This record gives sequence, C-alpha cells and structure tokens, in this order.
Amino acid sequence: MAATLSDISHNHISTQEFYMRRCLQLAGIASGYTAPNPMVGALLMCEEKIIGEGYHRRYGQPHAEPNAINSVKDKSLLSRSTLYVNLEPCSHFGKTPPCANLIVNSGIPRVVIGTFDPNPKVAGRGVKILEDAGIEVVVGVLEAECRALNRRFFIYQEEKRPFVLLKWAQTSDGYLDRVRTDNEKPPLSISNEITRQLTHKMRSENQSIMVSTNTVLLDNPSLTVRNWSGKNPVRIALDRQGRIPKNYNLLNGRNQTFIFTGNPDENGHNLEFIPHSFDENSLQTILNSIYKKGIHSVLVEGGAKLLQSFIEAGLWDEAHIEISQQKLCNGVKAPVLNALPVISEQIQGHAWLHFKNSKPNFSQ
Repeated sequence: MAATLSDISHNHISTQEFYMRRCLQLAGIASGYTAPNPMVGALLMCEEKIIGEGYHRRYGQPHAEPNAINSVKDKSLLSRSTLYVNLEPCSHFGKTPPCANLIVNSGIPRVVIGTFDPNPKVAGRGVKILEDAGIEVVVGVLEAECRALNRRFFIYQEEKRPFVLLKWAQTSDGYLDRVRTDNEKPPLSISNEITRQLTHKMRSENQSIMVSTNTVLLDNPSLTVRNWSGKNPVRIALDRQGRIPKNYNLLNGRNQTFIFTGNPDENGHNLEFIPHSFDENSLQTILNSIYKKGIHSVLVEGGAKLLQSFIEAGLWDEAHIEISQQKLCNGVKAPVLNALPVISEQIQGHAWLHFKNSKPNFSQ
C-alpha cells in the first residue's frame, strides 16, 4: 500500500522516506518493460508540493528524471525544488543523454537519491557530477527497498550473473502432473484463474524463461505473456539430443529463443542453437552464457528434474510454489525444497508460497 500524508506523523515516516516511497511506486508501474534497465521513478518537490513526476516507461525511452522535469509546467520553480529519485542519475551517453547533466542544466539545487547505481558506467559518477556543480545530494534513503525493487538489476551488475527464480504448481500430495508419455493428453490443470495471472506476471518481470526438453515435448508451450501486460521473455530450452520438433511453438521464431543442445541445428529468425556439453557444471555454464547475452534474470518453470537440479546446486535466488487442494496419489513428483517460506498467502484456496535463498551457491 502506498504511503499517505498521515503516515508521516502517525508512523514516524520521514519526509524523505515518504517521497521516496512515491518514487518506488512510480518506478513499479513499468515493471516488465524496462529490462535490462532498472525501474526508476522520480518526482520534484517545491514548497512541500509535488510539481512534477515521471518514471522510466520502456527500455530505450527517456529516463525518469527527464520525464519528471518535463512534466513541470512552470520551469522557474525548478531552481527552488528538490528532485527525488530511487536510483542514482546516469552519467553516460547510452540510448539517452546523461540525466545528471540534465539535472545540473535545469538548475535544481537539491537531489535525494535512494541508492547508488551499481553499473560501472555510473557507480558514483552521477553523484559526483551533481556535487561538482554545487548541488546538495543525499544518498541512501530507503536503500534496502530501492535495491529490492531492482534486485535483478543489482545482481546482474554486482555478481555478474542472472537472477534465478524457480516456479511450479503442485497438488496437496506433492505432484506436478499425471504421468504422460506424449502430448495427446493435456497437462494436469492445477493453477486457478488468479494464480495463472500471477504466473504470467512473473514471466513479464523476468527477462527470460527456461524449460527442459520433456516439458517442451509434452506441453508444446509458447512460453509467452498472455494473462498479464508486459514483454514476452526470451525463451530458453535445454535440449541435449535435439529432440524438439521443428513445428513446435518454441521454434516458431516469433520471440527470441535460445536452445542449449549437444546436437545443434541451423539458426533461424529469433532462434539460436547454442552448442553445449551437458556435464556436472552444466547449469552454471548455461547461466554464464545467459549473463554474457545481457539477460539479467531467468524464470525456471520446469520440469521437475530441472527444477530439482537448480535446487540441489544452490543456483537459485527466489522460488514461488503454488499448492492446490487437489490430490493425485500418483504422478510426477514435485521438486523438494528444504526451506521455510518467507511469505505465505492463500489465493482462492491455493497456498502461494514465496522462498528466498539466503546462501545461493553461484560461482564466477
């Protein structure tokens, strides 16, 4: 829930924290659209009134700061204003000009920042540009919350790897599906209307989605975002022997797709076969390859063996498990995650559990 003005006095929220929460709220509007860039929101305060707001809407489009500045009708107020932004303003030319220079040229005398930008191209340089111009700068307001919002971006920049999220739905007695040998029988329907939407929300929030060969062969999935608003993730499949038929949805070229395989085929439109040796370090090697392709996050949706392999290797950051009230008694056993959920909710009778890995086992 967004903070209100009464929260400042009743809940001892400082003025800086109050307006930084608004920046985070603005930033989150673009969830699923800014990757691999972070989500950023900004606002301008003058004499205790918000005179402008903005956020980074899409990758490649103007950042939050120019959007906020351009929204101010009376530009003469900028010289008496404070800019709030949840991430350090950029200091380099990319797809857009440096935001730090724009702030200086706009005559804004004070800037409050949630956290430094870990990107080596910025990493304190934005703050230095502001301070060298005589602007008063405050850094570190709601820093934990600011980092949490963009945790995929921070992990990618600081740890040089993609963020890994595991997701599956299971019955109350621990099964993912009936035992099937072909795709003539549909998979067991476990998720309800709301949790299906949440699953597609996760797809939109992560830059890629990964599945195993059997999942593709049995389900012929599209791995796209349909029940939520957002960009389709890059599709990734592990196909050791090159068994995925050419007429399957995953190979239709409609969305960028990577196939890690020991039997590569000819690349096509939006389709790349990546030669891969499936050894004991296979998953780490694949994650390194994903990182080098500029992908900051991967959602692993199945199947059971692939999910369990990530768990046993410790190669995961967060996990979402949905548990329905169904009982199957026999079928494909769900992965086993020996951890306690940090969040547990009930959604239309289904348990929705969120886990965080306190000791991930990634290596460079």
